[in-house]
This record gives sequence, C-alpha cells and structure tokens, in this order.
Amino acid sequence: MSTATDVVIEEISPDAWYAPAQAETLREWQDFTTRHGAYWSDPRWLTALCRGLGHRPYGFLARREGQIVGVLPLASMNTFLFGRFLVSLPYVNTSGVVSEDSEAASELIGNAQRLADTLDVRYLELRHETEFEHPALTEKLTTKVHMRLELTESSDELWKTFKPKVRNQIRKGEKQEFTVRWGGLDELDNYYAVFSENMRDLGTPVFSRELFRQILEQFPDEAELCTVFDGAKPIAAALLAHGPDMTQVPSASSLKAYNSSNVNMLMYWNLLCRSVERGQRRFDFGRSSEDSSTYRFKKQWGAVPEPAVWQYYPRKGRVTDVRRESGKFGYFIAAWQRLPLWLSRQIGPSIVRGIP
Repeated sequence: MSTATDVVIEEISPDAWYAPAQAETLREWQDFTTRHGAYWSDPRWLTALCRGLGHRPYGFLARREGQIVGVLPLASMNTFLFGRFLVSLPYVNTSGVVSEDSEAASELIGNAQRLADTLDVRYLELRHETEFEHPALTEKLTTKVHMRLELTESSDELWKTFKPKVRNQIRKGEKQEFTVRWGGLDELDNYYAVFSENMRDLGTPVFSRELFRQILEQFPDEAELCTVFDGAKPIAAALLAHGPDMTQVPSASSLKAYNSSNVNMLMYWNLLCRSVERGQRRFDFGRSSEDSSTYRFKKQWGAVPEPAVWQYYPRKGRVTDVRRESGKFGYFIAAWQRLPLWLSRQIGPSIVRGIP
C-alpha cells in the first residue's frame, strides 16, 4: 500500500484477483462503478477479458477513510509478437480511471505508472473519455469518437426519427424473410461462425470463442447475442452489453455475401428495439474515425460523436506502432483475407490477444 495525504491505494495482484477472499472487495468495486455509471470499469469486465484473452489482471482502489473513492482496472498483456503492454482495458472502448476527485485519480495513475515500469511494458494505455492531468500521461490519441444515440421511450417513436432512406433499407431487410433469434451461450456457435468469417474477410485476426463465452458467463443478465438467419444459416450476429442506462454493441458482423440484402440494417434495427424494450436511454454504436464508412453508417441512425481520449505513458517506441491505422500492416491484411477460414480461426486468437 502507498499513501498520499488521506488517500490510500490498495493493489490487487494477479495471484489475488481470483481468490475467494477478494470476492467482497470486488463486489464493493462493482457497486462503486455502478453508482458512477462506469460500466466498462466493472471488475467483471477485467475478469472476462483476462480469462478470455489470457492476460493478467491488476486492480488499484483508492480509499479514503476506508471507502472507495476511485478505481483503475488494468490488464497486463505479454506476447512474443508484440511485447508487453498495460491497458485499461483491451477490447472495450472505454475504461481507465474512475474517481470522485483529482487527488484519487492522480494517485491511481501514479501507481499504474510505477507498475508499468516494474513490468517493463512498451506503454501504459488508459481509455478515457475525458482527459486526466498527470505528468506521466504525455501522449494521447483523439482520432476516434464514440457514436451514440439518444433513445426514445418506444420503438414506434424511434422509427419516426429515422430518415426515409434508413426506413426503406430496414423494410428491404424485413422483406427477405430472415429470422432473428436472441440468446446467450446457446447462440455462441452461430454468433462465432459469422463473426470469425467476417473478421477473416476484413483481414483482421479473430478473437477467441472463449472471450465471448467469458463475457456471457460474467454478465448473464446484461450480455446477450442476436443472430439473424437465412433459413438455418446464420448470416449476421451481434453481441449486446446492457449497462445501467446505455447499451453498447462491442462486436457485430454480417456475411459479405449478404451485403446487398440489408441484413445489417435489419439487425441493427432489432438491436435498437431490444435496447428500448429494456428501458435504456442511450445506444452506443462503438468507436469510429470521423468521416469513415463506419462513422457514416452510425450517423445515419442519428448517432452523434462524443470524445474518446486514450492517454498514454509511453516507455518504448510509438503508441501507434501496433495499430491497424498505422498503415504498416497492408500486406498482412491482404494475406490474411486469403487464408482458409479454418486456419484463420485456429491462429487468429493467438495473434489478436497481443494487440492492445
């Protein structure tokens, strides 16, 4: 433990994270993030991601007079291909420091900096939405934005907010007589069949099936899968995560062969309706680069951009070195798109787990 005035920082190491004795502390942490609307810093996400991706979990809690006033979940990533990173958190779009005041935030970041030094990582990455001031955080990326939509009280009201082009595309999807099914672990095989094929076609190594199984197991009441079928064949699928007042779609895919059928529009309409049915106030379509094709897709639904401020404590190299947008991986992407699907599913997870 380390102290600064009246703030005490408590560290949970990887060896202690899964210990039964930590259960009460993690529940206290979960209650704190729920009260502060910080769904993605819920300790269950760190558990799911580390179990699903093979990373090591670290947790820092800031306490004042015994009460939690700040938290910071961290995943230690160590792979042969890309090296070591300390990230809060991989896969999700938002995490990092959650605190009630700047003093607690500063102490959490300082402890994360020292852990990054101890682990000898390339950099510490904190996926914030607002910038935290700290001398260690000398670089940031703000090139992407979160695309979010304010939801109405009913699907009928939401339908009226769409432009005619969007409505027509949804109707065209409905005319195909596709079927939509909701589920959890029972839909995982269908979901993964679509997701893995789409990732191969995009030239991106696919996450493991185990990652999604862990998410569904950690969030049995909040995470669910939507699958769209053409007869018995799954052709589009999405993972929904329902936070306290906002639903996010961390992963969604449709098969390239069905691009002209508007199945993706049909699926997203069902995702939005599902969120409205659950009484959610907002829908998060995920991050996009401004004016990219995915940005325009999300904007057509009425989503508006909100800041994404990813902050870094860099130690070795540039923070963009292993990013797809760095432009370094054009040949790799083209080669990956030509792989047999079975091979991309077999080797993809071991590669992508090392990319922050």
